[in-house]
Amino acid sequence: MRFLIFFSIILVVEIYFLQAVKTFVQDFTDTKKNVILWTAYSLAAISILFGLISLVYPPPQWNGFFRFLASAVLILVLCKLLGSVFLIIDDVFRLFRWIFSLFQKSNPDAEMTSQGITRLKFLSQLAVAFTVIPAAGFIYGIVRGAYKYRVHKVKVPSSNLPEAFHGFKIVQLSDIHTGSFMDNSALHRAFDIVMQQNADLIVFTGDLVNNEASETSGFEEVYSKLRAPHGVYSVLGNHDYGDYKQWETEEDKKNNLDNLKQVHHNAGWRLLMNEHVALEKNGEKIALIGIENWGGSLHFPKYGRMDLAHKGTDVYPYKILMSHDPSHWEKQVQPEYPDVDLTLSGHTHGMQLGIEIPGLKWSPAKWVYKQWAGLYKQGDQFLYVNRGLGFLGYPGRLGIWPEITVIELQKA
Repeated sequence: MRFLIFFSIILVVEIYFLQAVKTFVQDFTDTKKNVILWTAYSLAAISILFGLISLVYPPPQWNGFFRFLASAVLILVLCKLLGSVFLIIDDVFRLFRWIFSLFQKSNPDAEMTSQGITRLKFLSQLAVAFTVIPAAGFIYGIVRGAYKYRVHKVKVPSSNLPEAFHGFKIVQLSDIHTGSFMDNSALHRAFDIVMQQNADLIVFTGDLVNNEASETSGFEEVYSKLRAPHGVYSVLGNHDYGDYKQWETEEDKKNNLDNLKQVHHNAGWRLLMNEHVALEKNGEKIALIGIENWGGSLHFPKYGRMDLAHKGTDVYPYKILMSHDPSHWEKQVQPEYPDVDLTLSGHTHGMQLGIEIPGLKWSPAKWVYKQWAGLYKQGDQFLYVNRGLGFLGYPGRLGIWPEITVIELQKA
């Protein structure tokens, strides 16, 4: 029934929007008119075809490439739906004008068209513009933006940092979401960029998969490319537990998580599960703490145990915490663990949509997360929120590009 409703919506939107296109091209030359109309008809036919396919072959069963194409089609339909708002406005006006004309001898439509562009054509132009422009942007985000890797370099000072760790370089990755990639070529390129940074330490702050450990098949060699003198460490994100999939048994879900832990191990990543390790350089040590997912917003699961992970870290003058969800920093880390100097998180993806230019940083993510991307400071504590390397849902990025973070620790 859901997919029948989905198909019906596609059908209505496509038929309705074609009316705007026909009005839009009515003054064009025959050649231009035919090109635009046939393009519109072809795209409408593809959308309707995908709608029909969804009736017999549900989207949850679609493979990566088919899901990629379907996402592009869905974006076009949504943009057409947005453009159709202007047609609805015009139809409301036309309805009232028609009712009014029943009581008038003159023709209101004739009066409206006697002076330049008619209201219908003007709104049709708006409908087409508000469809084509965002659609072009979102398609660009799928084809190019999802793989437009950016290296963000930040320096984090602290008086607690041992002298030996001044200039210590950490590369942070987060939210790979392996199941969203059609093949491993894009991750190969991203990890090549990581290795070019010559990091002392590499950390991954969760969400290696969307739901299942099986998504990592064929990517094992890519994961193992990551190497650093002080090691590669990782934690789990909310998607890694398989909570968003219906499992036949609890045992299947447990086995899935066990398999994912093994993937981390096989790649040479040390998965920290509510524990800490010591990082040593020239005889001096700092603590690296890693906890399971601890969500402070939107009812995300709280598997993390800071009491276990933090225990025994009093002997270290400087502490770095890996915690997937940035809301953990404000909800628990700041009030209860003021000796944690730097927290590294991800999770938000920066909503994969926004604007980041000099002087302006905005994303819808700010309506959900107070700390959603970049470096934040409160007192002597720092939080860095990685924008994520992969994508989920919308198979692209627009304005908020995939991130590789290079953090340099400095003795204040």
